[in-house]
Amino acid sequence: MKKNKNGDLNMLPDYDFSAGVRGKYSKQYAKGTNVIVLEADVAKIFPNATVVTRSLRKLAEILKLQKAKPLNAK
Repeated sequence: MKKNKNGDLNMLPDYDFSAGVRGKYSKQYAKGTNVIVLEADVAKIFPNATVVTRSLRKLAEILKLQKAKPLNAK
């Protein structure tokens, strides 16, 4: 990687952060927010965080029920 004239890696001089808000997501991050990047085909099915979260919660319920169910039950 090459450093630019300011010594920053991969930062071009035309980047403008003047409208940025410092610490905008810091409280969320501190709570343990996880960022997960979905593969493109999965993102088409699960278009936003709400849908992903609901789906994973339902899957977790199913897994709990299967664990609680005796092995010989029909």
